[in-house]
Parts: sequence; structure tokens; C-alpha cells
Amino acid sequence: MSILLDLSGQVALITGASQGIGAEMARRFHTAGASVILNHPELGTAREDAEQLAVTLNALRPNSADLAVADVSNATAVQRMMQDVQARRGGIDFLINNAGILRDRTVAKMSVEDWQAVVDVNLTGVFLCCKFGLEIMRDGGAIVSLGSIAAFHGSFGQANYAAAKAGVQALMRVVSREAARRGIRANAIAPGVVDTAMVATIPDAVRAEMLKSIPLGRLGMPSEVANVALFLCSPLASYVTGQTVEVNGGGRG
Repeated sequence: MSILLDLSGQVALITGASQGIGAEMARRFHTAGASVILNHPELGTAREDAEQLAVTLNALRPNSADLAVADVSNATAVQRMMQDVQARRGGIDFLINNAGILRDRTVAKMSVEDWQAVVDVNLTGVFLCCKFGLEIMRDGGAIVSLGSIAAFHGSFGQANYAAAKAGVQALMRVVSREAARRGIRANAIAPGVVDTAMVATIPDAVRAEMLKSIPLGRLGMPSEVANVALFLCSPLASYVTGQTVEVNGGGRG
């Protein structure tokens, strides 16, 4: 028996969608029939990457992909983005909180600025997108936020990242309770080491040590995380909420 995931007529807003896991999520949701809103912070090549992805998706299905510029750590920008999405698309059905940054240092060497920057984007950004996103989300929708295995075992040099991701996973448990009356589900995904541009910044020696702790013996692929996000937003996960799903090749650090 084949199972078809059909999200036609529904809208997914994906933060940090210009590359890596976020871009792959956009492709997966689009393939399933959803319209996608590609958020990016307009830093570096983010705009160019997001624009090119939108062009590709719209060529496959006209008017199926929009751009949404916002720094998720800025409350005013997030609120404005949600209002704009509502005006253009009438609301959203799925919110994927994927935007994140790294500023790795040991606690002794970590600056206050590096601590705050990671917490602002990786945790406060999720809170802001949930707060204002729920205002435009249709009943019966779903939220998926990116946590991390770092939240479980604590990765050396990632005090800011691990703390923020642990907060994200706890936040989803709270949101799952508060939004349940509207039939909205909220879950987190905790990826292991995934082959993305952000992970590529990790020194080779550190990456090699990480691989030793992964039973499957390889890095994860963005598509493997995106597939789980698609599942969590689909009717197949209709009784799954308040959970953190680990996608880590069996690695627990």
C-alpha cells in the first residue's frame, strides 16, 4: 500500500530557508503540494539563495513560493513578517522554526555577545515566531522547531547552543499544551551532525571525533531531517505532539 502526503492548499512558513536543512524542508513541503514562504535574514548570500530557490519552485508550480525577510530575533520584524504573510496568503498551516547560528567557544572564552547572539536567534527567535505565528495559523496546523542532540549531552564549546536548543525543546512541550485546544500540534526535531554549511565550519578533527560516536558511521543529510518535519506536519502524525524526535544515526555523544 502506498501512502501519499498531500498538503495541497496549505501554507508552510520556514525560517532560515535559504540553504541547508531549511532549503531542503522547503523543497519537501513544496513537493507534497504546499505553498512555501522562505524566510531569510538578508545576510551574506541568504537573499540570493532564497530568491533562486523561489524561482526554481515557482517554475515547477506558479505562485507557490514567496520570500519573507526578517531577523527572527527581532520582535518587530517577526510581527511584520507574519502580518505580511497573512495579507499575501491568508495565514499559515505550518511553521518550521529552522533558523539558527553557531558561535562556539568554551565557557571561559565565550564572550557575552556570543552567548546572547545564539540565544537571541536560536531560542528567542523560536518564541517570537511561535507567538506571532500562532496569531495567523489556522486551526489544525502544526509547528516544528529544530532542537539538537547538543541539548541532551552537551557538546564541548557549545554552552550557548546547547542551552538554547534545550530551551527550544522545552518550549515546544509548553506550546503543545497551550495550542492543543485549537488542534495545533507542536514538536521538535533534534538532529545529530548533519552535512550542512554550518557544520562544515566545525574543525575536521572535531568532525572526525563526532563520526566515531555515530553508529551509522556517517553524517546525516538535510533531506533526512526534512522528511521527519514533513511527517510531523502530516496527517500521519495526527496524535504526535509535545515530542522531540531525534534524527542522529544512533549517536548520543
